[in-house]
Amino acid sequence: MAVTDEAIDKIKDMIVSGELSPGDRLPKEADLADRLGLSRNSLREAVKALSLIHVLDVRQGDGTYVTSLEPRLLLDAMTFVVDFHRDDTVLEFLEVRRILEPAATAMAALAMADADVEQLRAVLDELPAAPSVEALVANDLEFHRRIALGSGNTVLCSLIESLSGPTTRARIWRGLTQEGAVERTREQHSAICDAIAARQPELARSWATVHVAGVEEWLRRALQD
Repeated sequence: MAVTDEAIDKIKDMIVSGELSPGDRLPKEADLADRLGLSRNSLREAVKALSLIHVLDVRQGDGTYVTSLEPRLLLDAMTFVVDFHRDDTVLEFLEVRRILEPAATAMAALAMADADVEQLRAVLDELPAAPSVEALVANDLEFHRRIALGSGNTVLCSLIESLSGPTTRARIWRGLTQEGAVERTREQHSAICDAIAARQPELARSWATVHVAGVEEWLRRALQD
């Protein structure tokens, strides 16, 4: 194991064990390095790496703190990283969406408040009859965001939102090139919303699977061509 990786693991273990809690300040660099049996250089590299993924917060002149460790904060780094991936790698993120979003949709069918279901339907009604591609994608993102929130699981919601950003370009590309993309999206969103409103989780799950898998399959064919 690389020395820096070992340093990262040791700090991580302190957090997982509860020795360091969200908001806690790390001991002074020299003290912590000595305590963990690390060089100060290795400790600095570990702190730098953990700060990049929002586990630690380095405050100049104040010290280094454990962040709130909220799922949204920790997963923000994912969007930054995957923006640099190739389109064929985006397929892998769509595959993960196909696993997670149907589960969230089924959960939303059971957990979403009636008022939130009405707001979800209002999002659908906001889409113009002949929307621009930008309007269609923005509406699509908001629709899926509300369903993820409606699942009632903050970790699942954060994961889905982190995966939505990196696949936005694929959605725009599809809207520009695939005939009938607007109507297909509108119809599938409506079916998903109806299933949630009817409190039918398995039907909601099925429609969500069809919806995400459709984008995935389109991108797969487009890349092959």
